Amino acid sequence: MADVLGVYIHIPFCKSKCDYCDFYSLAGHEELMDRYQKALINHIKAMAPLLKGRPVDTIYFGGGTPSYYGEKRLREILALLQRQLSVSRQAEITVECNPDSVDWRSMARLHRAGVNRISLGMQSADPQQLRCIHRIHTPRQVEQAVADIRKAKIDNLSLDLIYGLPGQTMADWETTLAKAIQLEPDHLSCYGLKVEEDTPLSRRVAQGLELPDGDEQADLYLRAVDLLNQAGYRQYEISNFAKPGKESRHNTKYWLGREYVGFGPGAHSYFHGRRFSYVRDLETYLQGLTSRDTLLDENLPVTLPERAREYILLRMRTRRGIEEWEYRRKFGLNFEPIGRRLEFFERYHWVEQSDRRWHFTPEGFLLSNTLILDLLDAQSDTLCECKNWKDLIHPHESDPD
Repeated sequence: MADVLGVYIHIPFCKSKCDYCDFYSLAGHEELMDRYQKALINHIKAMAPLLKGRPVDTIYFGGGTPSYYGEKRLREILALLQRQLSVSRQAEITVECNPDSVDWRSMARLHRAGVNRISLGMQSADPQQLRCIHRIHTPRQVEQAVADIRKAKIDNLSLDLIYGLPGQTMADWETTLAKAIQLEPDHLSCYGLKVEEDTPLSRRVAQGLELPDGDEQADLYLRAVDLLNQAGYRQYEISNFAKPGKESRHNTKYWLGREYVGFGPGAHSYFHGRRFSYVRDLETYLQGLTSRDTLLDENLPVTLPERAREYILLRMRTRRGIEEWEYRRKFGLNFEPIGRRLEFFERYHWVEQSDRRWHFTPEGFLLSNTLILDLLDAQSDTLCECKNWKDLIHPHESDPD
């Protein structure tokens, strides 16, 4: 059976742009939605022959704000994917939504079309903090949106939360977590606020806006791990927590190095041994499809050394982690330098082993950027020792998830 594939559809439209957002999205361009719909349809049709025979087991509508794009357009795209591609009947089909653009009728129509998972941007239970980052929904709208999603019989709901917001205290964060848990989601994503360049938030910080410092963010993170664990949510990735069996199957593809294809400006793909992405510009994307000019922003082969690096870089983001003989089997490389670093980390309780797999502890996740770089440095010694990568056997990846 051919390897399964994930599909990502980027919807670059928002009702309002959040101050911290660095994703490619536009506010106030509703007049371009119909043109974009035609462009997406043409793009999917053009790519479909290349994807023939590949079962699709996850579809993810991200953005931007897909729910603002309108359920009618989303259903049209989903129906096209189901006609053009081999979409599994058990596929996980996710739509990102903002609370202010959710109602039960649209959710029910999406559910009938095949959508079975919603990712809802709650972010905070504090109305003042929401206003501070230019979120236009209210806590009450979050509650109503959750009720509408459940009424539509969608039984897989994820909530996004942010910690490290301006003025956020530990008590504020605990209140947000408590209210999120009361809504009984199946999954939660908790992200530390990051100040991205050229965003309104970065300009406000430059003008004196104060944010919780690194130590305070670390305390907020560890508190989330503790409270969510008590509530039955297992941490399976740095920022992600789920009830048993409710882990995001689509995002897990990214972390495990599985293949996926993306559509839309800024969308990324990993397919047939290459990583490529499309330009982060809507008008260029629309014109490119019309004129058949190239839309690619980058298009690079993933060499075997790069795959070995990504194995550590991506899998160490997860509680699944890495395993010595899996690594040796995939890449034919010596694991000992990496193992020695992991044993050193273990002394400080940054990593631990479960079923022979090395993974970070919550405290280790806090230092993961630095620790992963250290592991990659250790790996580089073994990469340099390999004079001829063509002589290495690279078995087909078939690890169980």
